[in-house]
Amino acid sequence: MKKRYVIYGLLGLCLEVFWRGFDSLLHGDLTLSGTTYIWMFFVYGLAVSLEPIHKRIFFWPVVIRGGVYTLLIFSIEYLTGLLLRLILGSCPWNYGNEPLAINGLITLRFIPVWFFTGLLFEVVHSTLSKIHLTEKIVN
Repeated sequence: MKKRYVIYGLLGLCLEVFWRGFDSLLHGDLTLSGTTYIWMFFVYGLAVSLEPIHKRIFFWPVVIRGGVYTLLIFSIEYLTGLLLRLILGSCPWNYGNEPLAINGLITLRFIPVWFFTGLLFEVVHSTLSKIHLTEKIVN
């Protein structure tokens, strides 16, 4: 589980840097500059907690699975943002007064992002499970 936490944490960091780099391009920055916060490693690592849910809902329709992941990722984002705000005095991400933001900690405009990220993590989990099974058979 520790290894998977690290894998999800690193994958999340990479995805966020690429996402922000692509967003900078959309705003005219041809350097494709993308950044993140080290705190995000720990937040993205929590995606490991989605694995038991993935096992239970794997055969549900993709729209429902993606919706479940979206709600769970929003919950994780909100709770970790609140915790970081309490500990640090501010949250590394801040959606401020955005019309679709909730307390500046989550934004509903990320519904499609978290929908597809949840499904991506489902694929990562399946792949990691196959690798683990292969290692057991070989050893």
